Amino acid sequence: METGLSTKKAFISGSTEGIGFAIASSLLREGAAVVINGRHEERVERSVAALASAVPGADVSGIVADFGKPAEVARLIERLGAKHIDILVNNVGLFGIEAFEQIPDAEWARYFDVNVMSGVRLSRALLPDMLAAGWGRILFVASESGVNVPADMIHYGVSKAGMLALGNGLAKLTRGTGVTVNTILGGPTYSDGVARTVDQLAASQQLAPDALKAAIIGANTTSLVERFLEPDEIANLAVYLASPLSSATNGAALRADGGVLTALL
Repeated sequence: METGLSTKKAFISGSTEGIGFAIASSLLREGAAVVINGRHEERVERSVAALASAVPGADVSGIVADFGKPAEVARLIERLGAKHIDILVNNVGLFGIEAFEQIPDAEWARYFDVNVMSGVRLSRALLPDMLAAGWGRILFVASESGVNVPADMIHYGVSKAGMLALGNGLAKLTRGTGVTVNTILGGPTYSDGVARTVDQLAASQQLAPDALKAAIIGANTTSLVERFLEPDEIANLAVYLASPLSSATNGAALRADGGVLTALL
């Protein structure tokens, strides 16, 4: 299927590994130019090289910026202003397991700043040019946890709910244009970050990582696929939503959750 992405340029926040990296790889394979992002220069350079090797001839570059530091975000936005970005993928995010009563105000603010305000700042900078050009795509990579908030990750779930609300509101600004704003509700995905968390928890509980991985999914009684998703499975939906093929999909929250959510949105 021809996706029509060969003339488009995308920026993906938080994309040196995991879901963001998978989306970058998939967009490059469709012929789009891609700018990736991470907090550390060495990791960004390594990921750019890996993508260039995996997709020969790909137009891929990177920008270093920590979305927890507004000054670095301002510099990133200034650099993006020199490029015409057709597709913005708001993927960067923090997650972690923590008891609600032990989460201080500063941690709530950090989660909100990275998981929500990153999308606010990037969309505020890039949406006007998309509207002026008459075409553009803004995607938010959220989570089913923004709908069914987990008791041990309330700060994470609330921030993802905020992302859903942001995408819904921004879509209303695109009325009558060729710009769309949509949100992906991903299910439990075995990204690099999740794998590290599982390894750490398994070590603390003296379990084999694969045993803990199976137990986590086993405890999720609503999963229809009964496994962790792979980053590429989220990327497949992202590519469609980023492409001209999705022109009739706007203001939507689309599920790639493995059937975890049991209620219709």
